[in-house]
Amino acid sequence: MPEQMDRRLRQLQLQTRYPVEHLLAGEYRSVFKGRGMDFDEIRPYEKGDDVRTIDWNVTARTGKPHIKRYIEERELAVWFLVDTSASCRTGHGERTKWDAMHEITALLTLSAIRNNDRVGLILFSDRIEHINPPRKGRSHAMHLLSDLLHAEPQGKQTNLQPALDALAHLARRRSLAFLLSDFLFDVNRDRLGQTGFRQDLIAVAVNDSQEIEPPVCGLAAVKDSETGEQMLCDFNRTHQASYRRAFDTRRAALRTELNAINADLIELTTESDCAETLTRFFRNRLRRAADETGG
Repeated sequence: MPEQMDRRLRQLQLQTRYPVEHLLAGEYRSVFKGRGMDFDEIRPYEKGDDVRTIDWNVTARTGKPHIKRYIEERELAVWFLVDTSASCRTGHGERTKWDAMHEITALLTLSAIRNNDRVGLILFSDRIEHINPPRKGRSHAMHLLSDLLHAEPQGKQTNLQPALDALAHLARRRSLAFLLSDFLFDVNRDRLGQTGFRQDLIAVAVNDSQEIEPPVCGLAAVKDSETGEQMLCDFNRTHQASYRRAFDTRRAALRTELNAINADLIELTTESDCAETLTRFFRNRLRRAADETGG
């Protein structure tokens, strides 16, 4: 098993190298620009300083002109909150939801590292499974991706709250947070509100195509991967349309709750091209930002 995981990690490196170096690097940097200008110090005014930077409160208090000095801060802390519950490790074809999560996390992690950002990881199920504090560097990125690949979660079900609480405790400053899950549970703005307010939150919904539109196959025994509950379902054409409507309704509700807290949503299936999906998301986000600023 360790050898198989190591092969998978090497395969992931090769698979993501070209898109990271040629497709996503510029897009990532354009979309995620860091915190902007950070306060550095207050110091006495010197000849040649921009008078617009004068701090009038300090100037009045000291009787001498002082300015506020700022420095540009591009560095971001990027967090990946990855759902390791049993439902996220399923799939009907060669590529499972877990495989797709690995790939999109690798693309984003290596793009962040190329931009000199720090990356961190929180694996969760119905509990915290593992935490990698954010650091820079390719070796750290590969260690993080290795930990993701080798994850052996203890919990089978999903509970977002421990992961959100851990992020709130660990991310002292505003960060970029990717929340990866299949979102086969109810999400509401009350639960995500504080995270959406404090962080730049992006939900990444990864689903198997048969969860969205099950095949027409008549009666079939179905087992809930998280609870172990078994049931008999009728997958005829009429019921197939009902399953699709139910999924669409749940996904529309997720979009509504995320929009309410200004969080973004990336949607993909186990058949999606992750690099293409990310490129499309980056460009849409850039276009939206330009529309909002009139740029």
